Amino acid sequence: MKFERITVDPHVCTGKPCIRGLRFPVSRLLGLLASGETPESILRAYPYLEAADINEALLYAAYLAEEETVELSR
Repeated sequence: MKFERITVDPHVCTGKPCIRGLRFPVSRLLGLLASGETPESILRAYPYLEAADINEALLYAAYLAEEETVELSR
């Protein structure tokens, strides 16, 4: 799968996946969504983000969940 809005650069956020090289890690965006923030509230708080960034971050998370097995504790 190819992601056009997610970039990885060792000189930006220590190589963590970011939204369009903006120094805004995908993990931060996903964390905001997981904590109950709506896409609308995120876009208001971070006007440099776009709705397509949120959609692609969710696709990226789904892709990683399919590709990686993580053992969960009970």
